Amino acid sequence: MRIVIAGGGLGGLTCARVLRVHGIEAIVCERDAGPAARVQGGTLDLTVEGGQWALREAGLVAGYRAIARPEGQDMVLYDSGGTLLRREVAREDDWARPEADRPALRKLLLDALPAGAVGWGQAVTGAVPLGDGRHRVSLAGGETIECDLLVGADGGRSRIRPLLTGAEPAHAGANGVELVIHDADRAHPAASALVGRGSFSALGDQRTLSAQRNGDGTIRVHAMLRGAADWAETSGIPFDDPDRARVALKDWYAGWPEEFTALLDATSGPVSVIQLTALPVGLRWEHVLGVTLIGDAAHLMSPFAGQGANLAMRDGAELALTLAEGGDVRKFEDAMWERAEPWARMSAENLELFLSDGAGEKVRDLFASMAGE
Repeated sequence: MRIVIAGGGLGGLTCARVLRVHGIEAIVCERDAGPAARVQGGTLDLTVEGGQWALREAGLVAGYRAIARPEGQDMVLYDSGGTLLRREVAREDDWARPEADRPALRKLLLDALPAGAVGWGQAVTGAVPLGDGRHRVSLAGGETIECDLLVGADGGRSRIRPLLTGAEPAHAGANGVELVIHDADRAHPAASALVGRGSFSALGDQRTLSAQRNGDGTIRVHAMLRGAADWAETSGIPFDDPDRARVALKDWYAGWPEEFTALLDATSGPVSVIQLTALPVGLRWEHVLGVTLIGDAAHLMSPFAGQGANLAMRDGAELALTLAEGGDVRKFEDAMWERAEPWARMSAENLELFLSDGAGEKVRDLFASMAGE
């Protein structure tokens, strides 16, 4: 059986690796020109039952432990007035949800695949059914590939999803801005101390400001704000001029403690706007022979449940195991839907909570409840 995986993100690569463990080859088509073509994002906390389970099935636990940082689970939570609401300090041996940088995770998976397993610069633009479950996959360069099973691991704007459902991601009513502090410990010691070993979050009325340490010496800063899909154009922030954009973004946090907004001053480089979108909670489709979806292509949600990578990797590993065992892809899809729906609902609810008026105390209570306090 010829398997094509559209997308070389964490979900697609996990699927390819677990298939390889069981002696099954797959072709991964990835739009990036190469593994270092673009910045792959920040740090991720993989859960025992999610990403860590998938890496165990991939035979990569030792490699993961070498790049993961248990201390990254440290966190501090403030309100917009500067009151400390919660502090958590992780043990050095706490492997419940350690942090690992997304680029390092991707490299771990890539290094575990043979040369040529990933087709770089092969963006999938669509596919057409040929009958009996076979599909012809079209690539951006004009080439085509025929396959017996097509796996859509190509994210929220999936080109494979239309083969199964007409559902499209909708704006979630909020937008994010991502900035980066470089060489944090040496160049910006105050910001480094505020963030500590893990993450910092401050919550105000319908906006948040957070920062998270990465293993490469950077700190990624995120502003999350209520707003429509055209917020970037109507906000008055000149995003085409990063230095001016940093200054203008601070106006949205007027009255917040200076040590918090100084995080924005410490950043350099691009200022990236991220529209928060999500697929309908509980999305399902009628099974179509020879094609399925995993990860964001199947159940895109906002980051407010922190489960996107965990679900994508679990999906990829479970699909691979299903195929290796000769199982029915329908059963895989049923299990994936059941697993993803509660997290998608929680993500939507948490977005409303974190971006509500007076969110600080509400989120503090939520964390206390989650910790069983």
